[in-house]
Amino acid sequence: MAIDRGIQTLDEFTIQQMRNFPKATGELSGLLRDIGLAAKRVNVEVNKAGLVDILGDYGSINVQGEEVKKLDVFANNQFMGVLRHGISCAGIGSEELDDLVIFDDEISNQSKYVCLFDPLDGSSNIDVNVSIGTIFSVFRRVSELGKPATREDFLQVGNKQVAAGYVIYGSSTMLVYATRRGVNGFTLDPSIGEFTLSHPDIKCPESGKIYSVNHGNFFQYDKPVQNYIDACQKKNKSNGGPYTQRYIGSMVSDVHRNLIKGGIFMYPGTTDKPNGKLRLLYECNPFAFIVERAGGIATNGKISILDIEPTQVHQRTPFFIGSKNMMEELNSFIQG
Repeated sequence: MAIDRGIQTLDEFTIQQMRNFPKATGELSGLLRDIGLAAKRVNVEVNKAGLVDILGDYGSINVQGEEVKKLDVFANNQFMGVLRHGISCAGIGSEELDDLVIFDDEISNQSKYVCLFDPLDGSSNIDVNVSIGTIFSVFRRVSELGKPATREDFLQVGNKQVAAGYVIYGSSTMLVYATRRGVNGFTLDPSIGEFTLSHPDIKCPESGKIYSVNHGNFFQYDKPVQNYIDACQKKNKSNGGPYTQRYIGSMVSDVHRNLIKGGIFMYPGTTDKPNGKLRLLYECNPFAFIVERAGGIATNGKISILDIEPTQVHQRTPFFIGSKNMMEELNSFIQG
C-alpha cells in the first residue's frame, strides 16, 4: 500500500520541531502528545454520547457553582489520568477540581511543566449536540526540579505560558496549539486514528465581519460595551460592514471560528458579575496566548489578558478577544 508522505501527524510534527532545537529534551513534545491521546479518548465518547449513559447531569455542583455533566467528569478523568501516568507533567489544575493536584512521585517531580485545563468547555450544550471542546495551558515550573510542584508554578502571569491549545469536537475533531513559534491546527483522521496537520501557521485575519456576544445580558454591560455593540449592529458597506452576530455559547467554537475567519468575541462583566464568568488561568490565558501568537489581541477591557497577575486558581475576568482591527475599534469605545 502506498504511504502518503504529504500527511504529517501530530507526533511527526512535534518531533520535527524538536529537531530545530538541539538542546530540547522532548518533554514538551511528549506532553502535547499525551494531551492528544486524551483528546482522542474523549472524542470517542463525545461521538457516541447519545448511545450510552454518559449524557446529562452527574448530580453534583463543581467549585464554580455549576452543574457537573457526566461527560465533564469523564473528560476530566481522561486528561488527569494521561498526564499523571506520563513523564512530562508535575501537576494539573482543572475547572472540575476544587484545588490543584500535584503529582508527587519521583518521575513527576523531575518534570519541567504543569498544565491547567478546562476538560470540556461548553458542556451545557452536550445534550443538544452542539460543538464542545477542551482548553489547556502549559507553564514551565518555577519551583525546584526534583521536588513536588508548588502553587506558584500555576499562578504565573499568562505571558509566561510555553504552550496553549484547544480541541474542538465538532463536524470534525481538531486540535489547535500554539508555542512561541506559532499556531498550528491538526484534524483527527479517523481512518488512521491520528491528528494530522491541516492548518499550518494559522494567522488571525486583521479584520472580520463577525461579533460574538450574549445579547441577553446587553443591559447589564457597561455603557461603552453597549455602545460598541450598537455600532456593530449599525455597520454597513460605508463603514466596514455589515457585521453578523454569531454566538454559540461554547467559547471554543466561537473563538475558533473567529480565529479562522476573523471576528471578535466578548464576555464582559455585568452588573451582577463585574468580573465576568470566564476563568483566567484555563480559559482566557490559553486563548489569549493562541490568538496573540496568531496576530490578534486579547484584553479584559483595560489591559492585556496575558499581563494579569493571577491570585486564585479559579479567578474570573472579563474577556475580549479577536482580530486586531476590531479589538482596536472596541478599545476606542472603552477608552473613550
